[in-house]
Amino acid sequence: MNFTQKTILITGASTGLGKAMAQKLANYNCNLILTARRIELLEEIKNNPSNKARVEIFKCDVSKYEDVKSVYEQAKNIFGQIDIAILNAGVGIHVTVENFISRSAEETFGVNLLGVVYWTEMFLPDFIKKQEGAIVGVSSLADNRAYGTTFYNASKAALTIFLEGLRIDMKKYNVKVLTVKPGFVKTPMTDQNNFKMPFLLTPEAAAEIILKGIEKEKKIIQFPFATVLLTRLIGLLPLSVYELLFWRVKK
Repeated sequence: MNFTQKTILITGASTGLGKAMAQKLANYNCNLILTARRIELLEEIKNNPSNKARVEIFKCDVSKYEDVKSVYEQAKNIFGQIDIAILNAGVGIHVTVENFISRSAEETFGVNLLGVVYWTEMFLPDFIKKQEGAIVGVSSLADNRAYGTTFYNASKAALTIFLEGLRIDMKKYNVKVLTVKPGFVKTPMTDQNNFKMPFLLTPEAAAEIILKGIEKEKKIIQFPFATVLLTRLIGLLPLSVYELLFWRVKK
């Protein structure tokens, strides 16, 4: 998959992984549509004099359907079509049984899952009609087990399954659906974690891996290898063993 001469959307492009991908894609002769809730943070990318790409920025809360619809319509009016959608926006809210509140679930699932679903609804009619296009959903290697009372893992597990089903259904229309599953990446979200994060990657390193994976049209882009292997091993543990080990870690 070639980025040159393509129109590419990136959600959650203001910080972390989204920003790193946007900065790298700005070096291509392409059109970039960048969205975030804090549009002022996108100005730095848009106004970089070294950009080869045409960059347009929009304020958008992906958990709000009307925001997504409005930005999609504006982007289509400017560029005519979108070729590649990198649906990267995500949130992680630390939840325990002591501070449990359903509002955190609404926000987490609203961004991490429904944000992808809303954008997908916009793209599908055009992608099906022209029988081409790519949807890239950023999930996580944390989608395989609970790792405690957390809505983040549950939302990413739901996203992974959603993308898997979508990939099967869109195959007959020649539309690519790619699932990105990073390990720990240093971002404002992971900076809030109060535990050791093994094999932590910079956003720039992670962005390079993801973009190369998109170019190769890899169905699953997962990294780093050590974390992939570790999560696979954890996923194979019997429930009783997993619960005992994780309970001891949490003590």
